[in-house]
Amino acid sequence: MTFQEIEHIFNRASKYTFSRRKLLFMFPILVVCGLMLVFCRALAVNAGQWVVLSLTFLPVFLSSGLLLAAGVVLARVYHHEVKMIPLSFKKILSQSWELLIGVSYLTFPLLLAYLFLWMVMGIFYLLKEIPALGDVLGVILAFGPFLLVLGSLALSFFNLFLLFFATPHIALNSRLKLKLAEDVYSRFKENLFTSLSLFLIGLVPLLLIVGILSLAAFLTGISFFIEAKTLAIALQWFFVMIPFCAMLTPGILFFFNFAVESYALMQRKYRPVTE
Repeated sequence: MTFQEIEHIFNRASKYTFSRRKLLFMFPILVVCGLMLVFCRALAVNAGQWVVLSLTFLPVFLSSGLLLAAGVVLARVYHHEVKMIPLSFKKILSQSWELLIGVSYLTFPLLLAYLFLWMVMGIFYLLKEIPALGDVLGVILAFGPFLLVLGSLALSFFNLFLLFFATPHIALNSRLKLKLAEDVYSRFKENLFTSLSLFLIGLVPLLLIVGILSLAAFLTGISFFIEAKTLAIALQWFFVMIPFCAMLTPGILFFFNFAVESYALMQRKYRPVTE
């Protein structure tokens, strides 16, 4: 794999990012994900620390199944665009409907794993509230919440890993295979450096956009938002979320486009995994 090859697939993924049909397809999906985030943020207002922490990560896992299904559709559309094959969103959706239902369940184990971590975290909060001994236990057992939060962050990162590597594998095959996880892991393990490099390249533009938008939203919140009841706070974040999602849409499209390009490049450069 050479720099020229990476430059080529990066430029081609960028070229097909600003497609009006794909932007209009992805924007409502991001708005739905944004609504989950706003709802969880509203519930976290004046809530306890345990609830606030759980609602911080929960929207990530609730949205991941929807994003994975959308990514499969976008990957198939991108494949048609690159191959200059006439495409119809309606036809691709109708052909992919059963597959999309199955795909949406792939992230369910991650949600269950997070809920388990959340429940275990609750035990540490309960121990900290024990009269007389609570403060001592809170000091001694501080490593527990640290490991649980670290585990939640790792699950969130694995969500991105799944979206990048599994989406093109599912989209460019005719059906969802039972050994999908084995195939994806085998390809990743055999070409670890290349896989990580392509993953990071595809992720950097998305993280840059999210970082800038999040900073703008944070500064807006502390400088302009009024201190009000839960409903008013939720409405404020809702109206901020709409332009946030609109400007985030191209970054998501590039992420999926580059995932397909990376998958195709790995297919060409390295031998396929034995079925």
